[in-house]
Amino acid sequence: MPAPKKLFVKTYGCQMNVYDSERMTEALGVSGYQETKVVEDADLILLNTCHIREKAGEKMYHELGRLRALKKSRPTLKIGVAGCVAQAEGAEIIRRMPIVDMVVGPQSYHHLPELARRAELGAKIVDTEFPLEDKFDHLPRGPKSKSAPSAFLTIQEGCDKFCSFCVVPYTRGSEVSRPPVNIVREARQLIERGAVEITLLGQNVNAYHGAGGLTLSQLIRQLAQIDGLERIRYTTSHPKDMDDDLIAAHAEIAKLMPSLHLPVQSGSDRVLKAMNRQHGAESYLRTIEKLRAARPDIALSSDFIVGFPGEEEADFQATLDLCREVGYAMAYSFVYSARPGTPAAGKVEIPAEICSDRLHRLQSLLSAQQLQFQQAMVGRVLPILIEKPGRESGQMVGKTPWLHTAHFNASETTKGSIRTAKIIRSDKNTLAAELLQ
Repeated sequence: MPAPKKLFVKTYGCQMNVYDSERMTEALGVSGYQETKVVEDADLILLNTCHIREKAGEKMYHELGRLRALKKSRPTLKIGVAGCVAQAEGAEIIRRMPIVDMVVGPQSYHHLPELARRAELGAKIVDTEFPLEDKFDHLPRGPKSKSAPSAFLTIQEGCDKFCSFCVVPYTRGSEVSRPPVNIVREARQLIERGAVEITLLGQNVNAYHGAGGLTLSQLIRQLAQIDGLERIRYTTSHPKDMDDDLIAAHAEIAKLMPSLHLPVQSGSDRVLKAMNRQHGAESYLRTIEKLRAARPDIALSSDFIVGFPGEEEADFQATLDLCREVGYAMAYSFVYSARPGTPAAGKVEIPAEICSDRLHRLQSLLSAQQLQFQQAMVGRVLPILIEKPGRESGQMVGKTPWLHTAHFNASETTKGSIRTAKIIRSDKNTLAAELLQ
């Protein structure tokens, strides 16, 4: 019996890419590939790329440059580039880096076993089409190891919003939702493998529209009926699609965790219009009011872009004002960087020193809010989902309902169990806890 071929996957970017990498690994397992964590042992290397953040393509090319020597020493090694950078740059990747054997877009992962076979025979492959068939229905099912206590499950892909700064509609295509029966089936499989918490993923997850017009809130209600599933989350949401029924679900479904990532990007209506966000600051704040009325203890997080072309100091001050009014538990903030092919890419950019100053002021405010939210947890008794061993001997790490990471001493605690703990200290990015008997 031939020795199994070895597969090394490096994942960049978002949670959806983490999910995609798991599915690609599973699909290639059917073709005889076994995952390895040692890149030098691999027969096939896959870089699963992300195009959202700055210099994504540059990072990929740097990584390929580092792999050049390994390819030279092992000519039979095959290298593939997958994900959103693959979709955006296509054949240009192979032209610039001939060591690459295949380029695969996010909608073509179900072709990987066949593409890998052709690459083994010496073909150079670019597959960045948007096929009519649902890749999830055609991904081969291979043996999969035990799931972690927290698992991802993609339910929706693509975007129809066309924000002027964003490449997602061009790299992931239009909004497509998976059939609810397939989602429920996969959720049950994840639970059978050990998952206790499932995070539902989508570029615009709350735009989910399943068969028969099923909405995200209705899907969550279905999933909440599954025995063994204790916690449900979803990300990332768009403010325009945060309807009243979904807001009500936060009050009515105990398994739906009290945390929500709801990107606003700016507090200025003028900037939001230039971004084509399709919502204003006031409508966003009204949504927040409804959410807090439904679930007063909800933890809110967001995304912010600083220095979008045309942003003036008054616009930036409106963003600071919005942050003060909302009071975020956590947020991501970045300086605007142009993405080729997007409507905003040709606009005059704001000087780097102004952007840097604004980002520093925003992050100082957001960091103070995060610290305040964490410190409010000290002294509380909370249910902790045990996920993995900690850095210290005899230490375990888990997750609170509000997505805080908590660490505590408990050498014999079972992963996947939910234990009651008292929070005794707030560290920089984690909570220290003490398990209660």
